[in-house]
Amino acid sequence: METFSINQIKKRAGKLIERNLQTGRVLDVRFWQPGTIIEIDLHLPQLNMLTWAEVPYIKFRVDALTYRDYTPSCWDAETHTCTIFVDTAHNGPGCIWARNLKQYDTVSYLKTGSSQQKPDSVKSVIALGDESSMGHLLALQQMTLPHTRFGGAMVMNNDKHRKLFSEYFKSPLQTILYKDEYGHNSLMQWVLNQHYTLDDVIFYITGNHTMVVQLRKLLKQQGYSSAQIKAQGFWS
Repeated sequence: METFSINQIKKRAGKLIERNLQTGRVLDVRFWQPGTIIEIDLHLPQLNMLTWAEVPYIKFRVDALTYRDYTPSCWDAETHTCTIFVDTAHNGPGCIWARNLKQYDTVSYLKTGSSQQKPDSVKSVIALGDESSMGHLLALQQMTLPHTRFGGAMVMNNDKHRKLFSEYFKSPLQTILYKDEYGHNSLMQWVLNQHYTLDDVIFYITGNHTMVVQLRKLLKQQGYSSAQIKAQGFWS
C-alpha cells in the first residue's frame, strides 16, 4: 500500500510538471562520424534568447518524467534557433533520445536556467573542456567575442572529430587529443605551453567531473587564484 501511494504521488507530481512543458521543432540532425557526437538544430519559438547574459542551459524532456540539461550554442535570437551537441559515448536516456531524433520531430523542454558563467569584462577568457562540454564552450565564445579576448582548448578522443570541429567552426578553441583518461593533464600541459601571466586570464572549465576537479587543482598549484577559475563539472 505504501509503495502504491508513493508511485501515485510521483505520477501526480509528474503530470503537474509536464503541464509546464514548452515545445520546439527539430530543424536538422547531424551525426559526426564516428557517430558519438550529435549536432541538433532546433527552433524554439517560445524562448527569449535576448535575455541571456550567462551561458544558459535547457532542461529537455528525454523520456517519461526524465530530463537532461543541454547548453544551446550558435543561437540566433531573431529566429529563435539554436544548436545543441550531445556526446553519445555512453547509453544514458539523453543519448538514446538524441540518437532517435529526426528532422521535424517535436521536442519538449521544462525550463531554461543559467550556468552562472559569464565572460569577464577585463581579463582574457580561457575556456577548457572536453567533448561533453562542446556546446558550453561555443556558447561562451559567442558571449565573449568580439568584446573580450577569448581562447582555449578542448580534449577530444577522435582525430576525425577534431578535423570536423576545425572545418565547421571559426573558433580560437584548439582541439587536442587525450593523453590521460580524463583529460586534465592534457589540458594542463596545453596551458603551460601558452605561458599565460598570472594576473591577466580567467579560466572557465567545463566537462567530465573528474577532469574539472583535477584541472582546477593543477591551476591553483600554478598560482592562479580561486577567483580566476570558474568550474562546472558534468557527471558523465
